[in-house]
Amino acid sequence: MTPAITLKKLSFSYSGVSVISDINIQFNNQEMVSIVGPNGAGKTTLLKLIGGLLTPSQGTICALGKRIETLNSKDKARLISIVPQNPRLPEKMKVVDFVMLGRNPHLALLEWEGENDLDKAVRSMELTETYVLAERELGQISGGELQRAMLAMAITQNSPIMLLDEPTSNLDLSHQGKVMDLIKNDHRQRGGATLIAIHDLTLAAQYTDRMILISEGRIFADGTPEMVLTESNIEEAYGAKVTILPHPSGGSPIILPVSGEYPRTE
Repeated sequence: MTPAITLKKLSFSYSGVSVISDINIQFNNQEMVSIVGPNGAGKTTLLKLIGGLLTPSQGTICALGKRIETLNSKDKARLISIVPQNPRLPEKMKVVDFVMLGRNPHLALLEWEGENDLDKAVRSMELTETYVLAERELGQISGGELQRAMLAMAITQNSPIMLLDEPTSNLDLSHQGKVMDLIKNDHRQRGGATLIAIHDLTLAAQYTDRMILISEGRIFADGTPEMVLTESNIEEAYGAKVTILPHPSGGSPIILPVSGEYPRTE
């Protein structure tokens, strides 16, 4: 079976500074993968390269066997949906119109959205709890609501590959689990590949079966959360000492920073 994403000898430099260095990796259909690493490690850059938003300095990127650089914007959007972090969006656009943009890659030139397209958008808004915001303008909703609206648009797009950059960054605790549940359920139904760049190691371990740890633009570790999230890996990649405990539900790793300032009990 053709891999969902194949990266070969992928490198990217910006103003002479290496950001991504010689990455070779595959992501398969039905894989939900978290990409973790310290600030500046290259997580967002890697997603932008895969999504075709940046051009590699070297190497190749294939999505379902097709070279990304050979595809026009509509063909890329049919294959890959992207949920970026803190994008610039038209503040006067209504949420429902924004979500409906997800159907554009599936429409012919001069073709208007039909009832089926609207149904997909409404379902996506209901799933992300943004249907109540349908008539609100993007500039009138909170950062967390905007994050969920972007996710609704990506689900409406119905592409086999989904890339998410910090999808829980603007969400309160009550919505983090809901959104990650939604992402996982959508991933199962879509059957494609889902890549999530995320800072929260505990959340990443809870929801993904494969984890890529990036440090200084290179793959430092690749495997299950239990394989990747070791005390030695985290100390070397992040420069931080941690304690790792099993989650009471399921046993996935919980990452706790080590501090000499914690109160002691006798």
